[in-house]
Amino acid sequence: MYAVQYMAIAVVLVLMVYVLGRYGKKEFEWGDFLFWETILLGLLIVSIFPIEIANEIKKLLGLGRGLDALFVIGIGLSYILIFKVYLAVDKTEREITELTRKVAMELEEINEKLERIEERLNP
Repeated sequence: MYAVQYMAIAVVLVLMVYVLGRYGKKEFEWGDFLFWETILLGLLIVSIFPIEIANEIKKLLGLGRGLDALFVIGIGLSYILIFKVYLAVDKTEREITELTRKVAMELEEINEKLERIEERLNP
């Protein structure tokens, strides 16, 4: 095993413990916890058996070199993660917009009530 494999294994294990700790503190939901632990488990397996996995993916995708296959898979997973982040940001923006509208309408109602009260007090 190469030194870079040991470093990758150590980093992945630390990240797995970190995700587990965040889930324990209720900072992650069950689905997010499973998603990240699955990704990290996959990275751990690739770190332990990089050549074997690269060769199998190479055969499956019909690429010339195993490392190319790992890059293709890595880029694909990156796009999936980026899309997941995009969806979360979009949902958050929509919720913020809706809340802003509700607060603005409630503030308008409060201002109208205050104006009516002032009119009654100062005829």
